[in-house]
This record gives sequence, C-alpha cells and structure tokens, in this order.
Amino acid sequence: MASYILALDQGTTSSRAILFDREQNILAIRQHELIQHYPHEGWVEQDPMEIWSTQYAAMLEVLAVSGVSPCEVAGIGITNQRETTILWDRDTGRPIYNAIVWQCRRTADIVDDLVAQGLTDHIKRITGLVPDAYFSGTKIKWILDHVEGAREKAARGEILFGTVDSWLVWKLTGGKVHVTDATNAARTMIFDIHKLDWDDTLLTALDIPRAMLPRVCSSSEIYGYVALPGGEIPIAGIAGDQQAALFGQTCFAPGDAKNTYGTGCFLLMNTGEQACESKNGLLTTIGIQIGKQTQYALEGSVFVGGAVIQWLRDEMRFFTDSRDAEYYAQKVPDTGGVYLVPAFTGLGAPHWDMYARGCIVGLTRGTRREHIIRAAQESIAYQVNDLLAAMARDTGMPLGTLSVAGGASRDSFLMQFQADISHCIIRRPVIRETTALGACYLAGLATGVWKNRDELKQLWRCDTYYEPKMADDDRSRLLAGWDKAVGRSLDWADHS
Repeated sequence: MASYILALDQGTTSSRAILFDREQNILAIRQHELIQHYPHEGWVEQDPMEIWSTQYAAMLEVLAVSGVSPCEVAGIGITNQRETTILWDRDTGRPIYNAIVWQCRRTADIVDDLVAQGLTDHIKRITGLVPDAYFSGTKIKWILDHVEGAREKAARGEILFGTVDSWLVWKLTGGKVHVTDATNAARTMIFDIHKLDWDDTLLTALDIPRAMLPRVCSSSEIYGYVALPGGEIPIAGIAGDQQAALFGQTCFAPGDAKNTYGTGCFLLMNTGEQACESKNGLLTTIGIQIGKQTQYALEGSVFVGGAVIQWLRDEMRFFTDSRDAEYYAQKVPDTGGVYLVPAFTGLGAPHWDMYARGCIVGLTRGTRREHIIRAAQESIAYQVNDLLAAMARDTGMPLGTLSVAGGASRDSFLMQFQADISHCIIRRPVIRETTALGACYLAGLATGVWKNRDELKQLWRCDTYYEPKMADDDRSRLLAGWDKAVGRSLDWADHS
C-alpha cells in the first residue's frame, strides 16, 4: 500500500510542497516565492497563473528530489491562503482578473453598503463572520462589477469562482472538478455554516450567481485525481490554512487551541459540534468537517504578524535577515517605552477597524533601532494576547496551554514574551510545518494511511514548552501601554 502523503501548502508569500511518510517524517520540501502586487494603496493582488505554476513546480520537484514515484503516494492534501479570490473562465481555464488577496481593502465601501442595508446581524448569525473586506464575498462582487461581461457569463456558469484550493483542484484535475471544502466556504461571507449551504440572501445582496460557486465537500475525502507520469494521485484532503494547522496541532477536542505565526497570526479554538457565537469580536467558523461530523471553532485574526518583521527588513532596511530580529530585540532590556501598532491594513479581531493604520508611539531622542525592532516583536504577542483575552471572555475560561507553529514560532524571544504577556504555557511541536501536516492528516485519513485521530495523537511530538515568568505588575503596566497605543491607531484612514 502507498504510504507517502504529499501536502501542497499554498500560502500568501510562497507555494510549497512537502512529502511526508506515515510516521510524519519529512522526506522533501520545495518552495517558490510569490510576487505581491500593490496597484493602489490598500490593494493587494497576485497572479493566479503564478500561484498555479509555482505550486505545480514545487510538487514535481518534491517528487523528483525524493525519488518517490506518484504510484507510491497515497494522496495529496491541499491547504491554502484563505479568502483570496479567483474568478476564471470555465472554457479556457484562464483567470479573468488577478487574484484579490485576503489582505486587500478595496471592497471596504461594498462592506459599508451591506451594513447600511441592515445585514450585519444576518452575516454574523448565518456565516459566523463580521462584515469586513477581508472575506471573499465582496471581492467576488468587485471583480464581477469591474470586468466587462463577467456578470452575464457568471450567471450562465461560464465564469467560476474559487478560493485558492478550488483553483488548484481545478487545474490539477484538468478542469474536471470544481469544489471547495467546508472550512474554505466558511470564509467567504456568503456561506451558511449551520445549514452548510450558500446563503441566498447574501448572494442576492452581492448579486453573485449561484451557478459560479463550487460544490462544498468535507475536508477529508477523494475529490479527483492528478495524472502524472508514473501514476495518478488522488486529491484527498482540503482545508484552509488555519483550520489545517488546528488539525495538524491535533486540537481535536473542544477547548484545544493553536496560534500560527505567519504573515498574519491566527488563533483558533475547537468548540466542538456547537457553534459558539462570540460577543467579543471573534469569528465563529468551521474548524473541520470529516464525514457527517462538523466541528466549529472560534477564531481571531491578526492581519500583520510576521509581516511587520518583513516590513522592518524590506522597507525600513533595519536588517537583512528576518531571523536577526530576535538578536536585535535582545540587545536592549525593553522597548524604552516604544510601542509599534502594525495596523498597515486595518485591525482584525477584536477591534475590526478597516480604517486603522500603523503607528509608532513613545519615541524619544534616545530611541534606537533596537527599541523599534523589539517593539515590533512584542506587537505580535500583544495582538495575539488581545485574541486570547477575547476568547476567554467568550468561553468563560482562560487558556492554560497554547500550541504554536509558523515561521516566527522559532523565535524564542517572541515565544517567551508571548508566555509572559498572556500568562499561559506555550507548546511548540517538533514538526513546525503544522499547516502542511494538517493537510497530510486529512488526506491520510481519507486514503487509509491512518485509521483514526487517536493514531495521529500518538505520533505528534512536542519540542519546547515556554512557561510565564513575568511579574503581574509588569504585565499589567505593559498591557495598559499597548491598549493606549492601539487607541492612537484606530479610525485613522480617510473613509471616502
């Protein structure tokens, strides 16, 4: 029996492929970076054909370098940047516009119109989300409104919509399969997470034809096949990147939580088969769907997490390697009173302010580069703590342990500061590729590589625990300063 699993991890900044064996050992990794396009202030786009070509190349390279034949691969699991929206022509397979990336704020005025129509409560109740430009629905409308003839063709089913998972499955299967999974559908702001179907009220409000939408499937089943020289491989798992990471951290039980430190930061808590409606600015979303069982999750999103370190590297030129941020942050005992709020594209939960913008406060003549770098590092932990506090208020219980992964989780300074400022134990796994691992788990369960979740639990291994050491008074003082700094960033951008 084939016992290898191939995970395709299509992220915001790169397309990656990772080959695992059934003991979760990584045999090979290949990665290609993606070009980000910024046509106007607050707009973010990518080329869908580049998303496809880089992901396909990474997949072929992993198979080539590992020496594993396609016939030895039990299945492919796909995990993807969520909310990023692609529309393409059914006949030609060509996109009709660039992918509008999840970070893009161009549709804020469309969101304002939905709110003016009195749809805020409907959106929260039906989709579990809040009205925001972050999600896919308003992006679909924008493309249909701005590409000539697109709406008419979409009504006839000639233009298809998909998040990145749908686009990749379509391309991998040669245009035979147009699907998404429940976790990605739940991020579109047009999907009823309780009835598990597209919502007609929101489709009407946004003038989105149902004919262009993908069929919604579970997160672990065989959707179609990829034909490669040497054999066919079933595509057997799909989940949005944060839900895949929740599954990859083996957060299978209600109350289990994880945070992924990537371009953004995403905190999810498994709430079981009951959807928990947040009263504190968090999102209710689908955590995973396997077979007929749907598990829900509470989610908080930090739009700019590791991206603030990239900004210091690329735009401010404070260092040449992102890993150097940890070194510089420890060259000073504290930030010297400096706070950096990286609200470059607005603020997500619990503030949900599309018009917030970044700021640095507390500067003095003695402020050095190291203080700003440390403030940037700490800003990531502060934003995550805001989510943890909101989640504790919703569930009635503070979190004792947080599972972490993602690029910035390698940063021991940041992990220790997170443990201190959030007063919880941080648990970092041996395999930090938990997003890809979650996709791997889903495909492996669908193809019989693993029998059940208990078997996955036994394979998961912890690398490091970080325990809180900060005094309560110091923690309270720092958090009060952060709250004050966030207040300076709110409602800054012009609403026009």
